[in-house]
Amino acid sequence: MSTSVATPTSAASPAGAASPAGAATDFHGLLHLADTSAPNAALYDACVRCGLCLESCPTYSLLHLEPASPRGRIALMRAVGEGQLAPTAPSFLAQMDLCLGCLACQAVCPSGVEYGHLHEAGRAQAAAVRQKSALRRVIEWTVFQWLFVSLGRVRLFARSLWLYQRSGLQWLARRLGVLRLLGMEGAEQLLPRIDDRFVIADGSVYPPLWTAAEQSPRRVALLTGCVQSVAFAAVHAATIHALRVNGCEVVLPRGQECCGALHQHGGELARARELARRNIDALEAAHADVIVVNAAGCSHHVKEYGHLLRDDPLYAERAAALAARTRDITELLAELGPRPPQSSLPWRVTYQEPCHLAHGQKITSQPRRVLAAIPGLDFVEMAESSMCCGSAGTYNILQPEMAAQLLARKLDHSAATRAEVIASANTGCMIQMRAGVAQRGMPVRVLHVVEILDAAYRLDEQGVSARASTLTSS
Repeated sequence: MSTSVATPTSAASPAGAASPAGAATDFHGLLHLADTSAPNAALYDACVRCGLCLESCPTYSLLHLEPASPRGRIALMRAVGEGQLAPTAPSFLAQMDLCLGCLACQAVCPSGVEYGHLHEAGRAQAAAVRQKSALRRVIEWTVFQWLFVSLGRVRLFARSLWLYQRSGLQWLARRLGVLRLLGMEGAEQLLPRIDDRFVIADGSVYPPLWTAAEQSPRRVALLTGCVQSVAFAAVHAATIHALRVNGCEVVLPRGQECCGALHQHGGELARARELARRNIDALEAAHADVIVVNAAGCSHHVKEYGHLLRDDPLYAERAAALAARTRDITELLAELGPRPPQSSLPWRVTYQEPCHLAHGQKITSQPRRVLAAIPGLDFVEMAESSMCCGSAGTYNILQPEMAAQLLARKLDHSAATRAEVIASANTGCMIQMRAGVAQRGMPVRVLHVVEILDAAYRLDEQGVSARASTLTSS
């Protein structure tokens, strides 16, 4: 039985909502202010309030509150859209923030409700009208308008973090309790370990390690990303090597930037579009057959470039064409085979599914097929493998309590498998899981699926080298 969300009668009318001077205060005007189009009423009408999405929703599964469910949030967005609820209403603003945007509801919806696009518009609107503290404005400007619009700045910031982690300052700050006094202890523990060397998209080309005589190698352009390029160099190295083993030529196109997923999730759609255009220019110039991305949140976002730039007369068709050529690394490896390793890898592994891979891209069997190709691997499914881990972009920083509950649930399920390796396929999930594993002192590693496959390929090469050395010495 459906439960409706009552529209507060005491809420201020749209005409009385706080907004920048001179801006229209109805839903459509605010969406224009937020640089997005008003959702078509058909998007709301597609929801028949059947409730099949409820148990798949992480926030509803924890809170069991109707407004914290997908259909509850759709009701709030509809109320704002129809002028029945002020866009500054606390209930609307709170639920736009509390939603993880994991798309689990969209994946199970029998009516095909495009919840992700609705939430994208709602969150952009909330960002446009929300009253923010001076500190939050500074942080958001730094993150969205300065740092993640330039990979050069990302590398500069990452190098300062590298110095903080390697110099002993991190140990001292934690030891003295400085971070706790500043209210930064939780956020600081989520910092990934910065790599000694960064992956820079400088136009480098890596030839295939073998080629089929009857066909030319597939040319693959790798999106190096922002956090991936400074804290997950090992994932990039594994990606490049595994693709070369599978007969691909890999290129790192110059001029690429952050994919823009963080900006879109934060309601900064203008910046998200700007970054999408820059990446389209850079990736097109590589003349690649396929664009590959090894972070699921980013691969989902690049596949959404067609939707993001649908109203851009210069980029709409180009965005759709590039999105159609984009593959997540697990998806591409499954398409390629992958080439079975010859070496046995006797690891007990479980798999934590990234939301934007499983729900957003409907990629669930492919990572498992990649792992199944590795001899000796003992793969164990975990319960609720596709339930969000609580990372969700910046969610674990902005909503730490909810994120911590979701992480604890995920770690409990991981521990029940007795796996020594937790596999994932997304940067944010790996950061979240590694932080949780460290806090609990769990004797497990968190690795990308492609790192596990490549570990077997590396063992193959070591075996070949050892045999060659034996033959030479004899």
